[in-house]
Amino acid sequence: MSPTPVPPYSVWLVRAALGLGCWLALAAGAAAATLEGVVIVVVDGDTVLFKPDHYSATSRAFMKIRLAAIDAPEADQPHGEAATRVLSEWLLNRRVRIETVATDDYGRTVGRIWLNDLDVNAELVRRGHAWASTWRGQAEMRALQAEAKRQRLGLWQADEVVQPWVWRRQQREATRPSASR
Repeated sequence: MSPTPVPPYSVWLVRAALGLGCWLALAAGAAAATLEGVVIVVVDGDTVLFKPDHYSATSRAFMKIRLAAIDAPEADQPHGEAATRVLSEWLLNRRVRIETVATDDYGRTVGRIWLNDLDVNAELVRRGHAWASTWRGQAEMRALQAEAKRQRLGLWQADEVVQPWVWRRQQREATRPSASR
């Protein structure tokens, strides 16, 4: 008895699936990088300007980093200046490690910032200086936020708080020119 021949399209399909799997693994590894360097500017409570230790002609000498999984109050929003001040006290001119997650629509690198063993993103939420992301997979951050709220830490000391995404929408609507009739 001779073995049944494998149709050519099955071989192609298996090779294509293996190739795609390898490509996806490489792409995921390339997207998630760890950078070390110094925070040179704190823009606001969830954005910093970072100077990596190593960069090449094809990379940037300075990077704008948006902290992943959190949203801090805007600068002109209640507690916005306090959140910025706290982040400055922790990070300005300090060496940090950044675990990159993505690049946002504004070209900023999105990542988790580590100061030694301190997860800065989580600590901002834990101390009530930022909201946890509402995206899936952030249960730990939401638990930290619930505890900060329960203890009335940071921004949770106020009787009324407005999430930054609501604040930004309100500001856009307030500055939008009204239609004349």
